[in-house]
Amino acid sequence: MIDLYTWPTPNGRKISIMLEELGLPYRVHAIDITQGEEFTSEFLAINPNAKIPAIVDSDEPEGKPITLFDSGAILIYLAEKHGRYLASDPRTRYITLQWLMFQLGDMGPMFGQAHHFLRFAPQPVSYAIERYTKEVRRLYGVLDQRLSEVSFFGNEYSIADIAIYPWVARHEWHGVNLADFPHVKAWFERISLRPAVTKGMAVPA
Repeated sequence: MIDLYTWPTPNGRKISIMLEELGLPYRVHAIDITQGEEFTSEFLAINPNAKIPAIVDSDEPEGKPITLFDSGAILIYLAEKHGRYLASDPRTRYITLQWLMFQLGDMGPMFGQAHHFLRFAPQPVSYAIERYTKEVRRLYGVLDQRLSEVSFFGNEYSIADIAIYPWVARHEWHGVNLADFPHVKAWFERISLRPAVTKGMAVPA
C-alpha cells in the first residue's frame, strides 16, 4: 500500500494521476498547505523540505517501507518499479527524462512565480508580472513546437506528459489562452480524456 501526502496543486496531482494510471491502491493524506500543515513535525519526518507531494511505499522487499519526496523522484521510482510510462529503450527513455526535467527545472518554477505575482502577491509588482508572464509564454512556445512534431513529449505517453499536464491545466492562472498554442491545446484535450487523469486531478477530494 502507498500512502500519498498531497494537496490539490500541480505537483501533488502528478502523483495521484500516476497512481491512477498504474491502478495502484493508495491512501490519501491531505496536507493543507494553506494552513501550514506541511511544517508539522509529523510531515517533516516524511519530507524535511516541507513540500508536497511525498509517499511512503510499504510494499517493498523485506518489509522495509521507502519514503520519497519530490514529484520527479516519485514519478521515476513508480515508473521503474512498475515498468510503465518510462521506456526501457535508451533513446526514448532519455528523451522522456529530458522533458520531465524541463518541467521540473523550467516550467514549474516559472509558472509558479507567475501564479504568485498574478494571484497572491499583496500588491502588484509590474516588473515581476512582466518577467514571469513573458517567460511562461516562451515556455509554452517550446511545448508547442515539440508537440507539432510528436503526439507526446517522450514519443509515447509517459511520466513527462503526466508531469506537464497539471501545470498546463492551470493555464488560466498564468494568463495563457491555449488557443494561442494549438498543438498544446490538442494535446491537453487528448490527455484530459484519460479516465485516470480525471480521477487523479480530483485528489484529494
